[in-house]
Amino acid sequence: MTLSPGTSYQLRYGGEATIEPPAVWNEVLAQQLAHRSVRSYRPDPVSDETLTALVAAAQSAPTSGNLQLWSVVAVRDQARRARLAELAGEQDFIAQAPLLLVWLADLARARQVTERIGQASPEGADFVEAALLGFVDVALAAQNAALAAESLGLGTVFVGAIRNRPLEVAAELDLPAHVFPVFGLTVGRPDRYDETTVKPRLPQQAVLHHEQYALEPQAAHVEAYEHLLNRYYAAAGLPQSWVRRVAARFGSVTGLNGREHLREALRVRGFQLR
Repeated sequence: MTLSPGTSYQLRYGGEATIEPPAVWNEVLAQQLAHRSVRSYRPDPVSDETLTALVAAAQSAPTSGNLQLWSVVAVRDQARRARLAELAGEQDFIAQAPLLLVWLADLARARQVTERIGQASPEGADFVEAALLGFVDVALAAQNAALAAESLGLGTVFVGAIRNRPLEVAAELDLPAHVFPVFGLTVGRPDRYDETTVKPRLPQQAVLHHEQYALEPQAAHVEAYEHLLNRYYAAAGLPQSWVRRVAARFGSVTGLNGREHLREALRVRGFQLR
């Protein structure tokens, strides 16, 4: 069911939106605003036809210079999903979901193309810019796939913890040099979908700037969001305080859960980052 603009905005901003819902509205906008994380799945398999459609949607995302510096590994094998679930913080829903898509920043293909047409060395692929292009490309592609999956009635959730132990993930997926696992995306038919909810986001005044960026005015909007999200967390039975979650992630190395070693892991995988 497509929700109205007003309802969609109330859900996305916690019922306290200070902006008027748009006069122009369609099913795409409704689908985007209705996004929610799904971590409980039915065992129904995701068909090859559906997977093909999701990848086609991913490949329809913008890509810088049409370089297409990404790839994706579809993981259906139960044992492999269980191993990846352990590597990604022992998150059981990864093993439960019928399909795990592991999204990759892929410079191997571009390097191979460059070498095959007679270039002595693809030295341009050794710079930070190349890695950044790969990460941007794969993020855009994966978001397209996630939206496509949700439009088909499937549930999804991104898994950043794939980066906790990226070298072991790379070994599990038999990735060649110059390919790096960026994040996962679980896909499947939601179980108990009505129990999942749309999580309120920061008010637009905290993220939307006009002409020039302004940091200081954001503090009041962050404080208002903190009170709003505390009510959401309380209703969901979750630990409260968004600001404490942010501080826990960035306040110490411990909050990185192993990702403090990503620079070295990228170098091991062949990303020179010059």
